[in-house]
Amino acid sequence: MSTSTDPSQYILDQQQRASAELPFADTTDQQDADRGFLAALEPGVVQDADGNVVWDNDSYAFLNGSCPASVHPSLWRQSGLNIRQGLYEVTEGIYQIRGLDLSNMTLIEGTTGVIVIDPLISAETAAAGLDLYRAHRGDKPVTGLIYTHSHVDHFGGALGVTTQEDVDAGRCPVIAPAGFLEHAVAENVYAGTAMARRAAYMYGAALPRGPKGQVGAGLGQTTSTGTVTLIAPTLDITATGQQETVDGVRIVFQITPGTEAPSEMNFYFPDHRALCMAENATHTLHNLLTLRGALVRDPHVWSQYLTESINLFGYDSDVVFASHHWPTWGTERLVEYLAQQRDLYAYLHDQTLRKLNQGYVGSEIAETIELPPAIAGAWHTHGYYGSVSHNVKAIYQRYMGWFDGNPAHLWEHPPVESATRHVEFMGGAEDVLRKARIAFDNGDYRWVAQVVNYVVFADPTNQAAKTLLASTYDQLGYGAENATWRNFFLMGAYELRNGSVGTPTKASSPTMMAALTVEQVFDALSLRLDGPKAWHEKALSDWTFTDENRTRRLELRNGVLIHFDHPGGDKLPPAEVTFTLTRATLIGVLLGGRDLGDAVRSGAITIAGDAQSFVKLAGLFDQPDPGFAIVTPE
Repeated sequence: MSTSTDPSQYILDQQQRASAELPFADTTDQQDADRGFLAALEPGVVQDADGNVVWDNDSYAFLNGSCPASVHPSLWRQSGLNIRQGLYEVTEGIYQIRGLDLSNMTLIEGTTGVIVIDPLISAETAAAGLDLYRAHRGDKPVTGLIYTHSHVDHFGGALGVTTQEDVDAGRCPVIAPAGFLEHAVAENVYAGTAMARRAAYMYGAALPRGPKGQVGAGLGQTTSTGTVTLIAPTLDITATGQQETVDGVRIVFQITPGTEAPSEMNFYFPDHRALCMAENATHTLHNLLTLRGALVRDPHVWSQYLTESINLFGYDSDVVFASHHWPTWGTERLVEYLAQQRDLYAYLHDQTLRKLNQGYVGSEIAETIELPPAIAGAWHTHGYYGSVSHNVKAIYQRYMGWFDGNPAHLWEHPPVESATRHVEFMGGAEDVLRKARIAFDNGDYRWVAQVVNYVVFADPTNQAAKTLLASTYDQLGYGAENATWRNFFLMGAYELRNGSVGTPTKASSPTMMAALTVEQVFDALSLRLDGPKAWHEKALSDWTFTDENRTRRLELRNGVLIHFDHPGGDKLPPAEVTFTLTRATLIGVLLGGRDLGDAVRSGAITIAGDAQSFVKLAGLFDQPDPGFAIVTPE
């Protein structure tokens, strides 16, 4: 296995300037991160039932030392705060588990038990966190479960803290914002394979942990790799101001769709004067478009909802906490913290639109935009997870799309063809590499990455180009304050040296798949259809669901799989075949790998008509590739 390069003199100089210029004398965050500490998990390692390590916070112990030159000093500081691990008291009756996953799990003590907010990513880490709480606060039953929003690090550990039986029996209501289930499963199914593959770069889970490797993800350290689970909500929050009482605890909700997630909510505990901001205000500039991919978020709406949070709850709160990082105490402090977060997103939105309307494109705006001094001077606005650069480009994309208006960019060649032509125009690979090494020695790493990437895509067997590009990515990673940029650069270097690591985490799980609607199952199937292969194929089938008392028509024509609820009667042409089954059986057969013949023989599916008219289509569907190439041609 090839090794990383050392930091260059250019990176050494940059880190020294950052150390001198940033306000490291301000230790307020360190005090807040330590406040209320009760106990740590010892050791800070979580295993699954087979003894596999799914979380290892102790592997980050090196962050307790002095900052090395291979890590931006601001990112080193942030990662050192994120590794604080254990059970913390937020205020009387409210506790948090931190440092046992990418996210926090919050516990609210009720009359008879405890309400869990956001049970981490994995059932194993959530169970370990609950055990730690119970060891110090008593063996209380879980009497409520709240999902703040539709990302997996806020619901994946559900079965680690409660059971489907307790939920079904009404002993543990599951509360989520309206639209939660649709968005939670859609993101992990429709583009789940590609997102998971890129998430391997974003979180750097396969990187060695250490000063030249993964030091965190800014929002937390990394993602756990245990069992992802999901229990469907039993109560939807549909409107701001909706109040619910769970196990004697009063909660007032604020719906915030289109902010950090398409389905998200904040909420207030009036009897505790405590405000939960979900992931809408954390100690970092967040993503408007994550590097793993997602729908572009709306910073204008985000800032408006933060204003609403301040006005609805901020002035009546003594503490604000979120599902990442540490709380902020004191009404005046927390209002200013929320206001600065609000101003951050509003400024990025408004100034990007101002420059956009003057004719600048996203990459130009990203290079020139500067934050106001009062915002830039606050630690919690730094780009550890999102960044000003890629957020500005996301805003441009949200309004203007991929095309910047320049006709030269309207019909450019795709990567391999473009790279081959660039290298030829620049005098061939040998001359490109000669000039690139000079640029590397001069510290011009952004340019080296661009031009040497051409050589790699023109000829992925050129080992000299791959070695130089890997070394360049090392330097760009060492210099990045943003953790996800660092991970992307260092993962690129790692795979150039060692080959693809694939996707360390699965895009979906059995309980998540089980939550799919019939419509989502057929949507997912349609996204796997090889259109050209299916151009001349036709098929017409009906799918009758006994558990939902309806029939779904599925029609293949012109390389497209169309589906809709059968309107009944004889308006439509008769189906070639009708399948009668349940939704769960559909999921198992079409997406879960269950054999259709076995399902028929067992009676789980009954068939009327010509089954071969559908079975013959099996060869028209592709399988996603969780290990597709990123830094080399596919």
